Amino acid sequence: MPAYERGLKRRAAIAAGALAVTSLLGATAPKAAAYEPAAYEAAGAGRPHGRLPAPTGPYAVGTTARHLVDDKRRDPWQPERGPREVIVSFWYPAERGHGGRTAPHMEERAAAHFGSATGAGSLNYGVPAGKADWAATRTHARVDAPVARDSGRHPVVLYSAGLGDPRTWNTGLVEDLASRGYVVVTVDHTYDSSEVALPGGRLAKSVLPELAQKPGTDIGAVLRKAVKARVDDTRFVLDTLGDTKRRASLPPGLTNAMDLRRVGMAGHSAGGFTALQTMHDDRRIRAGINMDGTLEFPGPGGSGSELGTVARDGLDRPFLLMGTESPDSGDHHRQPSWAALWKNSTGWRGDVTLRGSRHGSYTDASSQLPSLAAQGAVSPETVRERLGTVRPERAVAETRGHVAAFFDRFL
Repeated sequence: MPAYERGLKRRAAIAAGALAVTSLLGATAPKAAAYEPAAYEAAGAGRPHGRLPAPTGPYAVGTTARHLVDDKRRDPWQPERGPREVIVSFWYPAERGHGGRTAPHMEERAAAHFGSATGAGSLNYGVPAGKADWAATRTHARVDAPVARDSGRHPVVLYSAGLGDPRTWNTGLVEDLASRGYVVVTVDHTYDSSEVALPGGRLAKSVLPELAQKPGTDIGAVLRKAVKARVDDTRFVLDTLGDTKRRASLPPGLTNAMDLRRVGMAGHSAGGFTALQTMHDDRRIRAGINMDGTLEFPGPGGSGSELGTVARDGLDRPFLLMGTESPDSGDHHRQPSWAALWKNSTGWRGDVTLRGSRHGSYTDASSQLPSLAAQGAVSPETVRERLGTVRPERAVAETRGHVAAFFDRFL
């Protein structure tokens, strides 16, 4: 579990979610050999940097980013700065042969902070500050590429990253979904995300590390505030997708390519909580996936816990719970908030645990950390701690396969 997420969560004695196997999605992966650096080739010359796995679907992938301002809401973390600002990226099926620029994994300013001592690369994933060139990693998507012709209308999937992680930290999964025929919208939760590059050269850094270290911080209040801000961000993005004027600024064809009658959401850790809580609060979300995220808050003074309303009320639409074999994870019988959700729900529900996995296995850590370790930027012990014993390439394949199978069925 990421360092300051652990500081916020474990201090409150709440566990990350996780779950067992379903007939729809097949058996869990067998135990695999531990990661060995020699099994992975270096990413290339120069300062160490990672690679993202190629998408597996039939479409090429296009991407574009947009700056959105919610004039109806002040920023919850920095209200003195005015209206809430959110950056989103669209990933979509694109025409092949487009000669546009290949999109970087992270914008240069954001990459520099991500790799610093106060960024998520160091705090959450154990990569020593300055060891990796996060700006050097490239995606497989072309910036502002034309939407694939004659591809019809595509389901829309929103994605929310873990507490303190940027919207870019599951690009490998997002690109794969887009290559399979989905329009994916990734959301940066400003001042929660490790860093968000805003217009005018501004860089909004996460407030969470400082809060986690501040004596007397009410952890429960911080987590409630974070989840509410995330849900509000997501609902604002949904409103924006339905706004004809805002959609007109998107690449040609993308507005008509989105089928807003078929919207799902996925997220990792706190993003998984966000996905299901938004689904509970907003019926525009038809199906949701929670990858290893708890659904409860610590009680007053850090004692006990309080279920989120999604766990108390349950859901009447399909959801999938994807857990790990981290010590504080497991199947839904071991997680009170997940057990409550399971019991109180009336819709289809699925439950899968990836054997040998850890909290970071469902993120870009599965592709980035092994490559960085092969170049000496991070230790094999750090990789094992973040990814467990499951082979990283298998973690990538299982994550992609289960997420796609779920949304293929329900969207």
